[in-house]
Amino acid sequence: MSQFLPKLFRWVFAVLAGLMALGAVCIVVLMLIGPVLPPGAHFGPLHGDIAGQPATFALQSDGADGQLLSLNAFRGNIAVNVDKPAGVVEVLKRYGLPLALVYTLFFAALFEVLRRLFRNVERGASFTPQTVRLVQIVGGGLIVFAFVSSIGESWFAHAMYGYLAEHTQFAISGTTVHLPPVGRPHFIRFPLGNSAFYTGLLVLALAEVFRQGLVLQRDNDLTV
Repeated sequence: MSQFLPKLFRWVFAVLAGLMALGAVCIVVLMLIGPVLPPGAHFGPLHGDIAGQPATFALQSDGADGQLLSLNAFRGNIAVNVDKPAGVVEVLKRYGLPLALVYTLFFAALFEVLRRLFRNVERGASFTPQTVRLVQIVGGGLIVFAFVSSIGESWFAHAMYGYLAEHTQFAISGTTVHLPPVGRPHFIRFPLGNSAFYTGLLVLALAEVFRQGLVLQRDNDLTV
């Protein structure tokens, strides 16, 4: 059992790293192909629910410039219409796909480091400089990812909101509501709301404990 769990985790993280690498390749292919919303596209109406209330979603198009994305919810009390929804696809391609690529590359690297970490554990080399260095890489990587993902998410949200504010019409109980104009983007922000930041700090703290324990073990061996 002592060898089973490290081996199991090593294989699990190896599979996850492979899946994330495959996902990154697929995202790169999408970025190179650049999918577009074809003229004459028509989807729906699709029926569902939002917050327990019936909703209808539809994409209608009668030509390259006659596209309309519509959403009706809460028994028609809320209506959302987006003209030129192809622009939403462009925003997703320009800002969403790079953000998704950052996520997949990070998790592919993270799972690969964890695979190497549990490989060392399986070999009985838990308290070695290499293992401590791997734990430090995990902690530092999480903190860097927290900053990068926060900037990327802010960038994507600002771009998407800016497009929707210009091309979306909201109606609540028949009253037209306009989105406030897009403000200045705040790309650099401290990731206080990102759990990866605090997880990285915790992992770095544990890595420091392991490092000092390794130093004490070496001193004890030299004393003996």
